Amino acid sequence: MDEREKLDAKKNELIEQLGILMEKKHQIAPIAARIISTLILTGKHGVTFDELVKDLNASKSTVSTHLDHLQHSRKIQYFTKPGDRKRYFIINPHLLMAVIDETVAAWECEENVQKEILEYKKRRNELNMEEGLPLFDLDFQKDLLVFLREATTAIQKLKTQILKNQS
Repeated sequence: MDEREKLDAKKNELIEQLGILMEKKHQIAPIAARIISTLILTGKHGVTFDELVKDLNASKSTVSTHLDHLQHSRKIQYFTKPGDRKRYFIINPHLLMAVIDETVAAWECEENVQKEILEYKKRRNELNMEEGLPLFDLDFQKDLLVFLREATTAIQKLKTQILKNQS
C-alpha cells in the first residue's frame, strides 16, 4: 500500500470516528455526521454530490436530504467553478466561530452557576460550623471555576488566532 492509499484509509477511519462523535455530541443523523466529517477532512476544495454518494455508500436521496438540511441549518454551503455544473460542498467558514461562541456562552453560564453554588456552600459552612454539622469541601467548586475560566480564555484565544489567520 502506497502513502496515498494509507492516507485515504486513515481519512476514512477519521470520517467514521468524527462522525460518531458528532452523532453523540450534536445529536445529528449518521449520514449528516459523515457528510460534515468528510467536508472537514477534505478542506476548501470541496466535495461533489456524486463523491459523497460514492464515498459514504449512501443513496442519492439520503445524501440529498441531508445536504439540504445541513445547508438550511447553515452548517455547510456550496460553490461552483466556472464551466463546471457541479456544486462543491464545504463547511460553512463561519460555523467554527458560531460553535466557539456557543461553547463560551455555555461555559460562562456554567461558571456563573458554579460561583453561586460556591457562595452557597461557603455560607452553609459558616452555619454548619456554628451548629457542629459536617462542612462542604469547597475544593471541587474552586477547581471547576479555575478550569472554566482557563478553558474560556483558551478558546477565546483560539478564536482570536483563527480570525487573525483569516485576515
